[in-house]
Amino acid sequence: MPTIDCLIHDASLVVTCAGPAPRRGDGQRDLRIERSAVIAGSGGRIVFVGPASVCRERFTVAPDTVMIDATGCSVLPGFVDPHTHVVFAGDRRDELRRRLAGATYAEIAVEGGGILSTVRATRAAGEEALVQASRGRLAEMLRNGTTTCEAKSGYGLTLEAELKMLRAVKRLAAMQPVELSPTFLGAHEIPAEFRQDRAAYVRQVIDVMIPAVAREGLAEWCDVFCETGVFTPEESLAILRAGRQAGLRPRIHADELAASGGWRVAAELGARSADHLLFIDREGAAALAAAGVVATLLPIASFYLKLGRFAPARLLIDAGVPVALATDLNPGGGFSASMPFAITLACFAMDMTLEEAIVAATINAAYALDRQDRVGSLEPGKQLDAVLVSSEPIDLIRIGARAVKAVVKNGKVVAGN
Repeated sequence: MPTIDCLIHDASLVVTCAGPAPRRGDGQRDLRIERSAVIAGSGGRIVFVGPASVCRERFTVAPDTVMIDATGCSVLPGFVDPHTHVVFAGDRRDELRRRLAGATYAEIAVEGGGILSTVRATRAAGEEALVQASRGRLAEMLRNGTTTCEAKSGYGLTLEAELKMLRAVKRLAAMQPVELSPTFLGAHEIPAEFRQDRAAYVRQVIDVMIPAVAREGLAEWCDVFCETGVFTPEESLAILRAGRQAGLRPRIHADELAASGGWRVAAELGARSADHLLFIDREGAAALAAAGVVATLLPIASFYLKLGRFAPARLLIDAGVPVALATDLNPGGGFSASMPFAITLACFAMDMTLEEAIVAATINAAYALDRQDRVGSLEPGKQLDAVLVSSEPIDLIRIGARAVKAVVKNGKVVAGN
């Protein structure tokens, strides 16, 4: 019989999320639960999920097999965070204090804060400093159950600084457990030196930055902040088309601060994901559903930016759009690295059920990064990435309580006890 090198045993509940991806409509509530099950792995991959008696009949446990006791626990797939700005330098917590005192995001940006504040700090930082600062954030994400995440550039806005950020992502991917999916976001903002000639900056992104990123193989995705006062739908289309021609697949920040038309760009291009979507309407939801675009929603950003509204998750789910969740971890408005917090806000601020939110944080989030064949569910053939929750899955929404008992990546315990 084949030998296994990892066994998660005596779990009360295994939330497998097994099956096709993405989940949409009523299917977004389908968790595919196994009770009193074990999860067996070999070489970092799952080989069996099911009753312990059947596992004993099919596999041999070696003396050095890693035995993970899940007594009393629920086991879920490792969380996938498909929208983060985890690599940056500088500190914008003073902006949070100002927002708490009544200042708006737009007012702070006009005064030189916001994204451009982080751009100045990131340009000044060395690659090693970016790596070390970001490594700490990734460790925090891991403790909260995230085993795979997207990592964007976008705080450099020069060729050299954008490449520096993406090289830092590449180094981080090799030195710590969280699996990274790199995204080029040179179109995050118009830098100060191009404010009088925005067309020249768009040309810089298209003609210089995208080819350089593609040559070095530093990114999987190309993203644009399509927002009122930032990049127009026409500029966004041009940038994302150039990225796709260079081998970088499109995703987009859309309709966060106003109805920017970003969803139209996502639908026209068939982008894998359109993110934020606070101002999307029924027409937009229908278009995303028809185009097969994932709606990646970021309630933590709405919460910390005090935007006064959240994305209409119910509208999107009812329209047949697959919904994913992400933290939007960033220095200005994503002050939490916790996917359980994103799940909590999804339930209480966006009217999602717990089941829908768990699917959005696992298999649908994996699909948003085109990693659904590797992560996002607990089924044979996929990576053994798992989160052990101390009791029932609903404990994840007990913010402030330590619901995540342990985190497993590729069959190894990488956080918790």
